[in-house]
Amino acid sequence: MTMTTDIVIIGGGPAGLQAALSIGRVHRQAVLLDDGTYRNARVTHMHNVIGQDGTPPATLRAAARAELAAYPTVEVRDVRATTVTPRPDGTYAVTLAAGEDLVARAVILATGVRDELPQVDGLQDLWGGRAAQCPFCHAHEFAGGRFGILGTGPAAHLTALLEPVAGSLVLLPLEGDPAGAPVRAVRDTGGGVDVTLADGSTEHVDVLFLRPELHQGAPFAAQLGLARNDSGAIRVDELQRTSLPGVMAAGDLAHVPALPMPMQSVVMAMAAGQVAASAAVMSLIGPRP
Repeated sequence: MTMTTDIVIIGGGPAGLQAALSIGRVHRQAVLLDDGTYRNARVTHMHNVIGQDGTPPATLRAAARAELAAYPTVEVRDVRATTVTPRPDGTYAVTLAAGEDLVARAVILATGVRDELPQVDGLQDLWGGRAAQCPFCHAHEFAGGRFGILGTGPAAHLTALLEPVAGSLVLLPLEGDPAGAPVRAVRDTGGGVDVTLADGSTEHVDVLFLRPELHQGAPFAAQLGLARNDSGAIRVDELQRTSLPGVMAAGDLAHVPALPMPMQSVVMAMAAGQVAASAAVMSLIGPRP
């Protein structure tokens, strides 16, 4: 079975939800596909979002979906997209996991990124709680405590950001770092983190900060052959347009070439989703300038 629409949005996080709202506001047809995969799924409360500081991400998503229900041209479907394929007429076929095809005149990719953490026993269990990557989103709640920085690579950057918040800082090398016994395991004690080093010594910190490697959260950039930045993120222009006409990308998976990496925050994802929606609607009206 094949269904047609103006715009398909793939991804139901802040970028995709905001894109859907913006499209609904001008009565264009859109289908938002959400497979239930979210980068911040392990986070209990989001921060640095004005008016929503401390709100659980799931609460924000539920409120957004309730608002979208007021717009009859927008449909939200809980289903996974598997492929996006250009068609000879300039439209795109989005194949769903159940085998159905959606044909759209424009596509907005909002599938985010996947964090690859260092190989440290127990770290995955702490991720999103007592282990995080964003001082703006996560540090204040541990103010005055002992902060651990995992890895010498991001140490200078994170130290400069965290010094005004932390009571003290300790650098914890990873395997392959040039100095010190590397971290072997971490464990949440309920009141902090016990860190075991390769020489058998231990450290205790209140929270860990690190810089994970980022990977595309979905295969669509590769399927479509989209241009990438050195960071691996999709290259977009100021209107969130990719190298392929009719395809926009918004959120953590994309950034303009002038930036070294994505601006990773809920607010920035929403802003990018709104811009991408405007660009998608404009692509329906006339040729790309």
